[in-house]
Amino acid sequence: MKILFRSFILLLALTFLFSPGVLAKNDQAKDSLLSLGDSIPYGYNLGNNNASPSKDAFPYLIGEETDMRVRNLAVPGWKTDDMLDALENEQKYRQAVRQADYITLNIGNNDLLQALFTAFELSGGDEGLFEFYLNQQLANSDIYGNLSKIVEEIRSLTDAPIVIYNIYNPFQLNEPLHYVALNLLPGINFGFQQTINGLNALFGDITIADANGVIGSQQAEYIIIDDIHPTKAGQRKLADAGISALQPYIQ
Repeated sequence: MKILFRSFILLLALTFLFSPGVLAKNDQAKDSLLSLGDSIPYGYNLGNNNASPSKDAFPYLIGEETDMRVRNLAVPGWKTDDMLDALENEQKYRQAVRQADYITLNIGNNDLLQALFTAFELSGGDEGLFEFYLNQQLANSDIYGNLSKIVEEIRSLTDAPIVIYNIYNPFQLNEPLHYVALNLLPGINFGFQQTINGLNALFGDITIADANGVIGSQQAEYIIIDDIHPTKAGQRKLADAGISALQPYIQ
């Protein structure tokens, strides 16, 4: 009878230990990673449809590697002003920021794409005019100011470490825009670095993930053909960049 009783207690303990409720509690005990941004952290075009964020997107890969819960609130098509508006006015985003232990931010890509496409339309395809209008569009862009306001808003809600991705070249080597971007990105990413350095000096625990460095000129492998979004391999590289940036903060 004692053996039977001990067996029953052991079975009960194992049942409790591996029950869904206990697993959920253990999962809730993990640190949380909040992903904010556009279609890149969303994992756009990685699956059969884009109805929800792809589990192959870099935030989930970071979560798997670092054993964190991931909440992905990235929205395809968003620019920096969309992100700022959401953080200022939408409780879903404000609450998610308050609850996060770590935050990744990937935003600004659509601001720059809009500048490219607007310059092309204004120039009528004329190369000289295109360069003129593109410089004009970039000079009038609020990308760095909005980025600063986004971080200020996040910092008003949490002191969680923030990793901000810079901009990679989304165009294949055989596309003319690849070389336009190649010439522009050093200056653009220098602006990102300077802005983030200033924000880190002001608020602390803010760093950069080098998306441009890990993608480099390997668009054939890391960028979907006839697209501007990362392949699964490209998302893996972005995850690696994020993990490297997060490493000093992970407890």
